[in-house]
Amino acid sequence: MGTIQIMQILVTGGAGFIGGHLAQRFAADGHDVVVLDNRDPFYDLDIKQHNVDAGQEAARNSDGSYEFIEGDVRDAELVTDLVADADYVYHQAAQAGVRPSVKNPRKYDEVNVNGTLNLLDACRDEGIERFVMASSSSVYGKPQYLPYDEQHPTTPVSPYGASKLAAERYACAYSEVYDLSTVALRYFTVYGPRMRPNMAISNFVSRCHNGEPPVIYGDGTQTRDFTYIEDVIDANMTLLHEDAADGKAVNIGSTDNIEIKTLATEIRDQIDPDLDLVYEERHDADAEHTHAATDRAEELLGYDPDHTIREGVAKFIDWYRDNRDWYEPLVRQS
Repeated sequence: MGTIQIMQILVTGGAGFIGGHLAQRFAADGHDVVVLDNRDPFYDLDIKQHNVDAGQEAARNSDGSYEFIEGDVRDAELVTDLVADADYVYHQAAQAGVRPSVKNPRKYDEVNVNGTLNLLDACRDEGIERFVMASSSSVYGKPQYLPYDEQHPTTPVSPYGASKLAAERYACAYSEVYDLSTVALRYFTVYGPRMRPNMAISNFVSRCHNGEPPVIYGDGTQTRDFTYIEDVIDANMTLLHEDAADGKAVNIGSTDNIEIKTLATEIRDQIDPDLDLVYEERHDADAEHTHAATDRAEELLGYDPDHTIREGVAKFIDWYRDNRDWYEPLVRQS
């Protein structure tokens, strides 16, 4: 077996959920990782610290290295300095949240669009190997058909979705006009260990473990692709050596989708079958349905997600039980 070529990798948002798992995996594989994160208190910072701790531990147990830098992608000078030392940039930093974006759309533009442009300019000037960014299924908006393929019209219905679409279009345009290798991965509701605590799965699990009924917003017939974190990380790892997706946006979803009320029932039945389901008013900015066609990812990246929603949820519940002492209170305060 050949040796792994060691890369210098900058992970923005590397104290977050997906970025934290990416940085951990890169460090575990022996790469030299720099994490840039502003530690935004969008959710409890203790969870983000656990992501940093996991990356540092991975580096200690391998030949890799891990450096954490507290800073912001809106700081163009800092971004330029960090990109100068990188071979690859994995851009996961973003102002997250569909519902909060309705209250403060300009912050989403500043972070998600201008921050991405700072990185793209630096990557173009330095001639890095590849720029990989986290996009979102939110770029699609209301479905004209399902599953969404990458040719589906992009008509986001939230400022968050609009900001992610603008960012990925800039990335793809830079690939076209500056010969910069860029890929935008459109994630479909990623979940797993250390996930953001205000997501449906973590809320359902937390409430059920504490004898409280899961709360469903709307009638529960909304459907979602839920993508397990390990499948997402595998897709990202492929882009260290695969250039077939350069200049493209690619769906990264799961093998199936599920109604929210079915998901809540599945979690309830695994933890406390005696609980009822509770329904509350649906939020207008939430998409009614998401479902990914992953043919392009399979063709270009060999993407083959191997976690069904039920398998992934079972793994998350097992992890949750083992980590309740630090994770659960944070979920319940969200």
